Amino acid sequence: MSDGNASPSRHDGPARPPDGSPPPAGILAPLRSAPFRALAAGRALMYFGNGLAQVALAFAVLDATGSVLHLGLVIGTRTLANVVLLLAGGVLADLLPRAVVLRGACALAALSQGLLALALATGTASMPVMLALAAVNGAAAAANLPAAASLVPQTVPSGLLRQANGLMRIGIETGRLIGMSAGTLLVALVGSAGAIAADAGAFAFAGLCFALVRLPAAASGGPGARPLRRLADGWSEFVRRSWVWVVVVQFLVVNMVHSAMVAVIGPVVADASFGRTVWGLLLTVNSCGLLLGGFLAARWQPRRALLFGVGLTAVEAAPILALGLSPAPALLFPLFFLAGMAMEQFNVAWEVSLQENIPQDRLARVYSYDMLGSLLAVPLGQAVAGPVAESAGPGPTLAGAAALSLAATALALCDRGVRTLRRAPSPPLT
Repeated sequence: MSDGNASPSRHDGPARPPDGSPPPAGILAPLRSAPFRALAAGRALMYFGNGLAQVALAFAVLDATGSVLHLGLVIGTRTLANVVLLLAGGVLADLLPRAVVLRGACALAALSQGLLALALATGTASMPVMLALAAVNGAAAAANLPAAASLVPQTVPSGLLRQANGLMRIGIETGRLIGMSAGTLLVALVGSAGAIAADAGAFAFAGLCFALVRLPAAASGGPGARPLRRLADGWSEFVRRSWVWVVVVQFLVVNMVHSAMVAVIGPVVADASFGRTVWGLLLTVNSCGLLLGGFLAARWQPRRALLFGVGLTAVEAAPILALGLSPAPALLFPLFFLAGMAMEQFNVAWEVSLQENIPQDRLARVYSYDMLGSLLAVPLGQAVAGPVAESAGPGPTLAGAAALSLAATALALCDRGVRTLRRAPSPPLT
């Protein structure tokens, strides 16, 4: 396939109702599909669990060890297991029915969190135990991510992919936001062990939702193909279209910069200027922008949606630059909100572009390469941000990070495939 030309969609879901009429085109039309409803509910619960764990795990490790170093080791172990096993997760999701993979991964996540809660409650949560369970949880996430993303086009007609991905993103962000709030509340009310137990329950309920996603399995990419052969086939699909790997390289930089700002330098600037409460509110406002961006993307995107989305990622540099040069809340609040809206426009455009153009039997493997490339530099960015900020100062470091993000976006826009790819036409909203 040449760059910039969308191939015919390859979806297992029905393209039209039995009477031959066009599919309903309202923004909520994907919810008429029972498999989509179950998938969306399961993914929202998964991200609720992730948001809850983000808060609860930190307090759980600190309660058990009292060491920030140990906290970093536990979180780093989970991240490492996730990244290392992402490609295996993609192979698994293209080999087995994806809903089955999701059920198994959720069961594994629920088990690992349940055992951690038990260890915390009984006082047996040693570092080896926590590290082992963190690795298991990271492995579950590595199987979950490619399977969940690649299952969307099997649950709705091809003409509803934009609406479906927009609704999916809204559910994901809502689940994550509520999960983080619930984590804070549960830790205060029932302690870290109780919060982790609730997290195990969230993953168990997500698995029950995925049990309701009953669809034919995607083609397995050839009988008897070995895992390395499957990985090679997925890599061929990944590099075959320049717009795929170019955007992944762009986000290797964008995600590195953003994570360094959120996790390391932003809190330092907040402590020196407007305070931690305002910083927390800024991150919440950014999430609200993501929610509105998902809603707008579900309603409308241009035919060259990928070009539109990639271009809008330049807005992501604005709050980073403002934070470094003039950290005034009156300026930062609208910029964080707009950056969230812009990023979600890209997210929906990217999901639809992949789902319309990558063969269904290799889609999960392409997603796994996408996720691996996008996340690979995040630990590096977080590791080097502190020393660079100490040497050059937070302001110049953030200004340089914003320039780096803008340069990556400008280079991505130079690719002909990014500029010319068109999404399949969707029916007008009713």
